[in-house]
Amino acid sequence: MADVEKALDDAGVTNPHVREYVAYWADLTGAERVEVVDAADDARLIKEALDAGELLPAGEGRYYSRSYHKDTARSEERTIVATNDPKDKGVYNNWRPASEMKPLLEERMRGASAGKTMYVIPYLMAPPGSPLAPWATGVELTDSRTVVLHMIRMSRVGVDYLENLDDPNMFVRAVHVTGDLEHLGQGTPDDKRYFVTVADERTILHFGSSYGGNALLGKIAHGLRQAAYDGWASNKFLGEQYMLIGIHDKETGKDYHICGGFPSASGKTNLAMMLAPDALGDRYHVSFYGDDIAWLWVDEKDGKLYGMNPEYGVFGVAKDTNEKTNPTALASVDEGTGVIFTNIAYNPDTHEVWWEGRTPEPPADVTGWLDWKGNPIADRAEGEKDAPWAHPNSRFTTTLDNVPNIAKDYNEPQGVPIDAIIFGGRTRDREPLIRAITDLAEGVYDGLTLGAEATFAAEGVDGQLRYDPMSNRPFMAYGEGDYAAHYLKIVGAAKEQPIFAHVNWFQRDPEDGHFLWPGYRENLRPLLWLLQLKNGEVKGRETAVGIIPTEDELNLEGMDIAPEDLQTILSINVPRWQQEMGHREEHLKQFPNMPEEIWEAHRRVAAALETEV
Repeated sequence: MADVEKALDDAGVTNPHVREYVAYWADLTGAERVEVVDAADDARLIKEALDAGELLPAGEGRYYSRSYHKDTARSEERTIVATNDPKDKGVYNNWRPASEMKPLLEERMRGASAGKTMYVIPYLMAPPGSPLAPWATGVELTDSRTVVLHMIRMSRVGVDYLENLDDPNMFVRAVHVTGDLEHLGQGTPDDKRYFVTVADERTILHFGSSYGGNALLGKIAHGLRQAAYDGWASNKFLGEQYMLIGIHDKETGKDYHICGGFPSASGKTNLAMMLAPDALGDRYHVSFYGDDIAWLWVDEKDGKLYGMNPEYGVFGVAKDTNEKTNPTALASVDEGTGVIFTNIAYNPDTHEVWWEGRTPEPPADVTGWLDWKGNPIADRAEGEKDAPWAHPNSRFTTTLDNVPNIAKDYNEPQGVPIDAIIFGGRTRDREPLIRAITDLAEGVYDGLTLGAEATFAAEGVDGQLRYDPMSNRPFMAYGEGDYAAHYLKIVGAAKEQPIFAHVNWFQRDPEDGHFLWPGYRENLRPLLWLLQLKNGEVKGRETAVGIIPTEDELNLEGMDIAPEDLQTILSINVPRWQQEMGHREEHLKQFPNMPEEIWEAHRRVAAALETEV
């Protein structure tokens, strides 16, 4: 049995609530020993993981890991928000009573860490000294050393964060137990996995995975689900799945900050990590704050809306990351960065790695190459020749400091003032390049009706979106109507309102299918127009669904785009929009308690479309 008291004493953990929590779970899970970790332990833990074969070398200061082949992604249907109040039930949060889920998870976890080390990870999901720090402290318990290494890259880890709490009992209790991955019935009626956030008790219980957000509990479970609930319960802030960037105008000396939500496969990480196009690089510098989570609040002193990225690293999708799509991401995983790759192709002889989209073609010489399951590429049967080398959800985990254009002030406790909030989904028609929204309720309405068409193509529903409110669909922690009211209240309290906008880099030509806008670094151009609009420097063209740039207002210096393509992406397809409004109405009807302001915004847009030419 683990000597919990000695481990906590040796690490300097004096917080009595933390000691009680660790002792309880060490006993329940049957852990053989307990180890409290600090970020300074990284090099030692890396060596131990290499010696144990949990990690493999992937070049100097780079590492490779492979997860169980049925454990490669989030599982929305097994992810649950539990509370003690049925009123917290929403459409998307898979709500269950805490009284049901807590005993169920404890039974799953009982004795499941026998023979293993329980690692105690004290972490902070905020810059130290942040006004939101009271909601940012957590302690993850895990039986996986690789999870510890990912958490050190994704969050600020150290015992000191536990010892200076205003309320010693105010920390998130996050328990991760891997379980016997080969016998959990993943995806079957007998699936034993559960990923539960007991939101009103600030407790996270995840069983049956060692992958990504299922196991890195500071990230999605705390940084999004728990934070969203905490922000609502405290009436203090919003926890959103938003990227956050800064734009510096070297000519005027002004700094701007934009955050926003994008459903899966809609270009969020590439936008967050973009550089200015060459033609505009002498004037503008784009800085990176984060690609996945932003917490937003209004400062009580100056009344401004602020935002910050609570994470300390990037858990990026490897697929299609290359010099064109995301050069900053590639630089952040260079040799010496300490990056951990997961489920990409790997060559144990040369320590090289590869994934689809890394280069136009895979390595010609397949000698030694293993796919993401560890099977030799050279031994593939004829029918398997075209199977992916890397898993489509393969990842890289690296710290913010490795990103070349990381913002100099990313770790400042006060966060940064937010000038604009944008939404964007992958849509082949209807959505123009950018449309600005100056009314708060209409901006929130637009976020609630955000969607992308990717999944519906397979289901044969032509032109209909899979709605993803605020890009938060898998992370909703309470009812969507209450969420909308909370969003209106928090942002509405700012003395200077952000401008909202909807962007779309993915319009296609219906004849030959080519993208009408080149995207990537060029996406800075519509954002610059949005900031000019907010500053009163341009006027744009009013439409029923927002303000659209005129062709002469959009800075196209150094860029080649066909005039007919530009005309299409700066126009509104009224019949398609009228069709969309019916889908939006049905979407909103499923949410109880939706504020009247949102319904009024819907009616205004629908009425304006009836008179749009």
